[in-house]
Amino acid sequence: MSHFDIFIGETVGTALLILLGGGVVAGVVLKRSKSHDAGWVAISFGWGFAVLTGAYLAAGVSGAHLNPAVTLGLAISGGTEWSDVPLYMASELLGAMIGAFLVWVTYMGQFKAHLTDQEILAQQPATEGLVDQKAAPKAGPVLGIFSTGPEIRHTVQNVLTEIIATFALVIAILTQGLNDEGNGLGVLGVLITALVVVGIGLSLGGPTGYAINPARDLGPRIVHALLPLPNKGGSDWTYAWIPVVAPLIGGAAAAGLYNVAFK
Repeated sequence: MSHFDIFIGETVGTALLILLGGGVVAGVVLKRSKSHDAGWVAISFGWGFAVLTGAYLAAGVSGAHLNPAVTLGLAISGGTEWSDVPLYMASELLGAMIGAFLVWVTYMGQFKAHLTDQEILAQQPATEGLVDQKAAPKAGPVLGIFSTGPEIRHTVQNVLTEIIATFALVIAILTQGLNDEGNGLGVLGVLITALVVVGIGLSLGGPTGYAINPARDLGPRIVHALLPLPNKGGSDWTYAWIPVVAPLIGGAAAAGLYNVAFK
């Protein structure tokens, strides 16, 4: 595949992934949404369907990595040229930012209503006029629509959770071909990957929100920081390295096990 194929497939596919994945979270979180308070099951299935849609779109164009941890795992296992890795990762990050921006456009009115709602504001520490910006809240009231955050802030546990969850995703992707004499599962593999993401969300997503994708977390977090949202609070940059570094470790570990035990 050409560099243009990689760029288009990964950018558009990841943008669609984040649009639908971030969109389901926005629908659950924002008060003036019809799906408000639909719950974690809705979010888990919504992200699974988002993976399904984005991956189907990009599979025939770029291979549908849509995730730097998957790209790294495929490079280590020999399925992707190392020279293509920077283009894959840059395209995934750009696509994630585009998708997050489109979530804001889609829910623009709901964002404004939510962030000016007195009940919501009463739950948040004041941020306007702070001289010391380090005193601002680590995570604003809508940051969870854009990126992940832990329920219990414990660095070691948070890192291990993301490593384990991403390991489960990448090893599932790498071993799909073993079920068909090494030829892969074609479009069926996209469905299986989507179901794996649903399973990870339901089983392992509770502690940290299961980023399992550096671009999925970092790109939208940057968009959150840049968007003109009133009373949006902080973007929690002190935590931001974990959903970037830990999934890359998990993806590399999965590829290492695949090379040793399955290849």
